[in-house]
Amino acid sequence: MRNSIYTRHYGKPSRTAWRVAVRRAVHQVLDRPPVLDDPIALPLLGRDFAFDPSQETHPVARAFRAFMAARSRWAEDRLAAAIAAATTQYVVLGAGLDTFAWRNPFPSLRVFEVDFPATQEWKKSMLAAAGLAKPANLTFAPVDFEQEALGEGLARGGFDSRTRAFFGWLGVVPYLTLGAFRSTLATIAALPAGTQVVFDYALSPENFSPLRRMFFAALATRVARAGEPFKLFFAPEQLEEELRRAGFRGVERIGADGLNDLYFRGRSDGLELPSPGMGMMAAATV
Repeated sequence: MRNSIYTRHYGKPSRTAWRVAVRRAVHQVLDRPPVLDDPIALPLLGRDFAFDPSQETHPVARAFRAFMAARSRWAEDRLAAAIAAATTQYVVLGAGLDTFAWRNPFPSLRVFEVDFPATQEWKKSMLAAAGLAKPANLTFAPVDFEQEALGEGLARGGFDSRTRAFFGWLGVVPYLTLGAFRSTLATIAALPAGTQVVFDYALSPENFSPLRRMFFAALATRVARAGEPFKLFFAPEQLEEELRRAGFRGVERIGADGLNDLYFRGRSDGLELPSPGMGMMAAATV
């Protein structure tokens, strides 16, 4: 996979990774009970981290916070099921400031965080400042995708390609080219039967109502200004076709309604995902 998956990280840390980490941390403070219980989220951002509660009560801020929590929870719930079925390797693609390795309740699980070198160095500096030591079963696998393939970077980190694995690929796919997306799927699909990947994806804005298209256009402008533009969109049926063509036997899709049923029903604070559009997730099994 010589095509760069994470070119937005080239030479500097990812702004979107920071925003995701902020939303995860605010979720721990404002939303009770949290959908994703993450005691590392706040310490990672440092003692000087602060936020404006009035801004975070805006419906858009609440919706994004709900999505960040729900997509990680859904991925980690599926990971737990995979571990019960004998999976022992977890690869976090485009890890950013992900905190699972510090919350990992599975002693036998090896975790590999894959990201561009600049982003990983930034994360290491934040961990050091927060006094968070690297867990013994975590391997940082920095990969410069302009120079090497994903499989090469994982092998260098000690990943066992003869054994099934679980891949979490959150907050990445909408920023990819179609070629990079397909190349990553091909790498994962070549691994042993039972290997799984979970990721979120973006619907084409043509499927949205006029109001949601306006909201999406504003978001797209903001991330483009940050140097991380949206590139890749799918209709659900098109995505399933891509996965099956790549060699995955089992495909599962879930959207906002399904995630709301799993994680947000009965809450007294009204936190939930707006529907339709936000919360598009997929899982595929080799």
